[in-house]
Amino acid sequence: MAVRSHLQTLLATGHRWGCTPAPCSSWTRCLSSINSSTQATSTSTGGQQPDGPQPLKWGLYAAAAAAGAVALSGSAFADARVKELQATAAASKPVAQAALQQPNSSDALPVFTAEEVAQHRTPKERVWVTYKDGVYDVTDFVAQHPGGAAKIMLAAGGSVEPFWGLYQQHMKQEVRDILEQYRVGTLEGGAAAAAPTEDPYRNEPRRHPALIVLSDKPFNGETPVEMLVASPVTPSDMFFVRHHLPVPVIDAEKFSVTVEGAGMRSLQLSVQQLQQHFKKAQVAATVQCTGNRRNQMKAAPAPGGSGAQIKGLDWDVGAISTAEWGGVLLRDVLLEAGLQPNDPSVQHIHFVGLDTDMTGTPYAASIPIDKALSDAGDVLLAWEMNGQPIPRDHGGPLRVIVPGTTGARSVKWVGRIVASADECQGHWQQKDYKAFSPGTDWESLDWSAAPAIQEMPVVSAICEPAEGASLSTYDGEVTVKGYAWSGGGRDIIRVDVSADGGKTWAPAALTKLPHSKPSRAWAWTLYEATLPLPDGFKGQLQLACKATDQSYNTQPEDVSSIWNIRGLVNNAWHKVNVSVE
Repeated sequence: MAVRSHLQTLLATGHRWGCTPAPCSSWTRCLSSINSSTQATSTSTGGQQPDGPQPLKWGLYAAAAAAGAVALSGSAFADARVKELQATAAASKPVAQAALQQPNSSDALPVFTAEEVAQHRTPKERVWVTYKDGVYDVTDFVAQHPGGAAKIMLAAGGSVEPFWGLYQQHMKQEVRDILEQYRVGTLEGGAAAAAPTEDPYRNEPRRHPALIVLSDKPFNGETPVEMLVASPVTPSDMFFVRHHLPVPVIDAEKFSVTVEGAGMRSLQLSVQQLQQHFKKAQVAATVQCTGNRRNQMKAAPAPGGSGAQIKGLDWDVGAISTAEWGGVLLRDVLLEAGLQPNDPSVQHIHFVGLDTDMTGTPYAASIPIDKALSDAGDVLLAWEMNGQPIPRDHGGPLRVIVPGTTGARSVKWVGRIVASADECQGHWQQKDYKAFSPGTDWESLDWSAAPAIQEMPVVSAICEPAEGASLSTYDGEVTVKGYAWSGGGRDIIRVDVSADGGKTWAPAALTKLPHSKPSRAWAWTLYEATLPLPDGFKGQLQLACKATDQSYNTQPEDVSSIWNIRGLVNNAWHKVNVSVE
């Protein structure tokens, strides 16, 4: 049972790392195999744990840590690992096998030079990697990696540090502790002997210090709440930032976007050509991260007492901003390339960014063809933000803006646009940004069981007063300010505000951008309401807000009915606790 608990810990840890989980059936088989193995061991030893290392435990720890992912799918891996370790005497690499017998004694482990490590680049020779002064054998995990063997094999014979540098979530003591248990040796000369590596984040743009930083590498920062309601349009340097990978360095003079795919002739267009040959379009649109307000969902326990934990950045209410975007309509470019609106061979339009991971795999997403070609869809290839060239941090020189849709589809630094019969198969389309039943946990998760999120539900938030603010009873009233927005262009028709936790409500005054119109209301609505405080009241008070859109969609009262393990699309009533003194 100890090994089972270790595997469950690894599963949870893997999701904190942002790694892809294995399908539920594979985890079930793997856990079943481990149970059988541990029961057999217990029987053969009279219920006592055997002396020395427990190979399966080391193998599971090692594979997860060294590869930087947790997807030990299928009992085949567990069975193969047990058989391989049972055949230690016949192993082709006795030094490595001997090292496995001393997992906790690094001083007694053999010392290898960087040249010797570099010889271990294939399964036949064993796949070794280094981290600082340690040498680790990751051979048995290569085929199990959910992102394919290529990513791990890039590190074969060398350091994993460039890859961990890319995904800074790995830089935790708990991860290093796990990796250490898969150690087979020590690197001669220590970390200095490893090939020098460059920080993939060395060319990041400068950011305004007022942004609330959730992670540095990749950078993710939200807009301060005061700036959210200061103006209907968010200043560019205060616009929230959501990155998955390093910001690419692009020569704007040499940049061009490729348009290609089914039913079209290929085009390669610079920003200047887009400006010269297509009519300019301007759209005021709100962009919201799918995980906005995740921290409030995280604070709620998993329904049913399952103990499942939400994984993801702790976004508060500031993973949302609004800008005036300028560019050309995607529809015009696709039609110019010859795409026929009723072409049955095209069902999706893919956007491929120029931001890539260490393997060269880019961020990519797709939207349905109906949205891309709709006269009222207003999908932009944008080069302008609030009247200026789009800053690097926000996708310049060219990005996609998909109004009314989750921000994950508005791909930054777009390099390719592809017409296809199929949806994008990239990680962030297929294995992220999907919401599941409150009863789904990480072990039962099946990514294919839910569609990729596109349009967002109606949402609102209180920005003033802030959580924990102190009010004076002598004022006799409280002014509440915030934002409301709904996906799909659905206009906000009402925001209700409460000063007693939702027992009574009052409508707020609404402020909209002047060119906002029903069914194409891509930008948020700001609201303000002044409510009386209870006579002579002192103590804790709970403020609440809820919005209703033009289709009379309104927000659920609490997160229990929409709770999901990724903490996405949280649109429950927003509540803020204040004190009256």
